[in-house]
Amino acid sequence: MKIPTDIPVLIVGAGPVGVSIANLLGHYGTACLVVERNLQVLNYPRAVGLDDEALRTFQAAGLAEAMLRDMIQNVPMRMYTAGKRCFAEILPSTREFGWFRRNLFSQPLGELTLRQGLERFPHVNLCPGVELVHLVQDDEGVTATLRDAEGAEHRVRAGYLVACDGGRSMVREGILKLPFEGRTHPAKWVVIECDHDPLDAPYTALHCEPQRPYVCLRLPYGLRRWEFMLFPGEDGEQMLQPEKVRELLGRHVAEPDKLNVIRARVYTHNSRVAGAFVVGRVCLAGDAAHITPPWIGQGLNAGLRDAFNLAWKLAWILQGRMKPELLASYHEERHAHAKAMIDLADLFGSVLSQRNRFVAWMRDRFFLSIKNIPRVRDYVLQMKFKPMPRFTKGVVLNSGDARSDELVGRMFIQPNVEREAGRTQRLDDMVGARFALLSWCGDALAGAPACLREQLERLGCDHYVGVRSRSIRSEACSHVPVQPSGTVIEDVENTLHFWFQAKGVDWVLIRPDRFIAATGKAGDSVPQLSTFCETVLPPTGSVFAGSASASEQSRLPAHA
Repeated sequence: MKIPTDIPVLIVGAGPVGVSIANLLGHYGTACLVVERNLQVLNYPRAVGLDDEALRTFQAAGLAEAMLRDMIQNVPMRMYTAGKRCFAEILPSTREFGWFRRNLFSQPLGELTLRQGLERFPHVNLCPGVELVHLVQDDEGVTATLRDAEGAEHRVRAGYLVACDGGRSMVREGILKLPFEGRTHPAKWVVIECDHDPLDAPYTALHCEPQRPYVCLRLPYGLRRWEFMLFPGEDGEQMLQPEKVRELLGRHVAEPDKLNVIRARVYTHNSRVAGAFVVGRVCLAGDAAHITPPWIGQGLNAGLRDAFNLAWKLAWILQGRMKPELLASYHEERHAHAKAMIDLADLFGSVLSQRNRFVAWMRDRFFLSIKNIPRVRDYVLQMKFKPMPRFTKGVVLNSGDARSDELVGRMFIQPNVEREAGRTQRLDDMVGARFALLSWCGDALAGAPACLREQLERLGCDHYVGVRSRSIRSEACSHVPVQPSGTVIEDVENTLHFWFQAKGVDWVLIRPDRFIAATGKAGDSVPQLSTFCETVLPPTGSVFAGSASASEQSRLPAHA
């Protein structure tokens, strides 16, 4: 195993977040090294839920279809009262970002797929059995000491380091000594997975029973998972003994002795967030940055939001497309939302795992009553309670127009579009891994000076997209001029038509992570785009110290 001595990005930890960052960096043409102290993927029962934002992240890395092979899509979630009555079934119908909102997978299988994805990139190296033992940073990079499985030490120089080394992060605790604020919940949970699923229950069920709250869900390939709350005085290791496992399962299956338990483990729920996600040239991502209880299935999804937000920023900085100081925007854009998701998970947990019988009875009466209130019911069933990321500062431009600024910093929709007759694609696949400028029924760059086009190309926005409606062919929309290096696409589902109509804007600049960087009316495009470029771009010709060498750098991937 050859460990490179000089690399643009060093990633510590090859869990799903670290490897997702590596896949994205590989796709953006930026070299990186991933080290992982374990030799193999851990075969523990861990994350099971992936949302639409996570799948959009895998799509950007070219791995969505590969991940879907081992996934069950659009899985309902039911919540049951203490009396076993279903008081809510969550089955979101919206696919505004191109994917279903609730999808189940087995993390060990998913990690293998993500690791296989790295094999596409000769400039990405994965080194299992290697751990970080020391780290120092200076103004121009970081110097890491690594130890391999044979005990040999290696000195690696990197432009940046990303710590994805878990909830007990050595980088966060031992090196940066950052606070990890929050709490550890007193109740432990035993998680059990069996094969040859004995139940005809193709959904996730949250059983809010005071005698012992539990979760039961179906996983791919005939797996079934149970999660049981442990009570004070119950020893976690003792509860993993075969007789105790049979006792727990015996209340829910007819013949527990016939079940083949393939994984069982005790977990403690934590609600914690690091004081900072960026310290100099070191960034924290995933569980190293925040830990979320599993109640709303957002632990891994929050880490994948980190991956998508951080990877393109590192690549753009290293390729001289963005000012190095804007790395701080990773903390600005992710910290508050990560905390909001933790708070929501805590609220769900306190309500659904209630052990006081009277309080549980009152809770059940409340939830059963709101089933008859359409607006409240829709709020729950469509998962509108999930706070969506919104950036008011960071790599975004607020113009001062309230209507436009309300859109900036939000994830853009992903409908199906056509560039060629009969060839339908998701929008992200058409625009590619880059900034994209979408103009509705016109040309956002009409009359733009050559210097602005040059700035946009430096930004990685050398692809402009004119959008026209398929069925609503007004005179204004019947023809969209093809712009330099641009494309005209058809809005086959009229989704973009209704979006632009409702929002009252004519163009949007979309970041590589699919968030709106800037937007506005046609007459404002040139000054606003110029201001954004001047805010983001470093001086002409600069490539930040610690970036990839000329031979390692490559242009951004072309659009599909």
